[in-house]
Amino acid sequence: MLELCRCPVGGGWVELVMGERKAYPSDLTDEQWAVVGPFLDPWKARHPSVSGHQGRYELREILNSIFYQNRTGCQWAFLPHDLPPKSATYYYFALWRKDGTDQAIHDLLRCQARERAGRAEDPTAVVLDTQSIRAADHVPAATTGKDAGKRVPGRKRGLAVDALGLIIAVVVAAASVTDNLIGIRLLDQVVEHTPTVTRAWVDAGFKHDVAIHGAVLGIDIEVVKRHPARVRADQAPLGRRADLRHADAAPPSGPRIREPHSIIGIAHVVGLDREPCTPAHRHQHPDLAGPTTGPGVNTTTAWDLIAAREATATAACDDLREQTPSSATNSPPSTPNSSTCRSPARP
Repeated sequence: MLELCRCPVGGGWVELVMGERKAYPSDLTDEQWAVVGPFLDPWKARHPSVSGHQGRYELREILNSIFYQNRTGCQWAFLPHDLPPKSATYYYFALWRKDGTDQAIHDLLRCQARERAGRAEDPTAVVLDTQSIRAADHVPAATTGKDAGKRVPGRKRGLAVDALGLIIAVVVAAASVTDNLIGIRLLDQVVEHTPTVTRAWVDAGFKHDVAIHGAVLGIDIEVVKRHPARVRADQAPLGRRADLRHADAAPPSGPRIREPHSIIGIAHVVGLDREPCTPAHRHQHPDLAGPTTGPGVNTTTAWDLIAAREATATAACDDLREQTPSSATNSPPSTPNSSTCRSPARP
């Protein structure tokens, strides 16, 4: 004897006849079928069979079979034996894709979701973006490519979504296809399905061709740039990386006057370019990472030696300053190994 039972599936309930089959997690719930069923029943009435046959499988089971294949990713021929076979499932899938039934159902569900969020049925603005993804090994090479900018081999998908993130249009192409071409195709689909759209936001990857095509279609294209405050240290230009990485380091005190190359060379020989190792300047002098105090280090003798070198270097610098201009404005450009001719303070 057959009995009805209610099985929990996807947050809802499904009424099944005991003895037929067990519910899959991808099956339509009663609430979902109540939304889609009234749309498919009239479609079935408009497409009668030539022989008058009403069909062996119910449309709800056809949808369950399509959702099972989409969720698991199995081949059509490997559908479970308790679901409609490939011949019936793929027949309806291809027919609905060809006559636009799947797109009509998707638009109907999107309109209902927008109404529940307190918005109009049709959007007036969309967001365009692309993403390059790696393709599996068995994907044909004719439908794949390599994104030269992101260095990703595979395919590129482009999406047009509304302010709620609901999909308006989708374009899938090889990763070698430019963002401009995908953006143009997305705009064509947006105008076809939602003619109420008058504005589109894009990133810097979409160039002038998309803006020109949008102007022809009556859509204002606005390029959204990344906020400078949100740039990470590894994404900043090369000139700013050091500032972002060592933002907590204290700047050196006092004016840093560039000296002639000969003076810099003498200061480097006598060791006056070495400053005491402090945490604030550790990144400027990596060679001073060793300990300056502790067992085996005679601090007094070391500073006496530095004082003697200071006197010698100061005399040499005074002699060279008399021969070369000492003004900072007339001094020659500094070299990569330049430093200041100043002595460290004694402890």
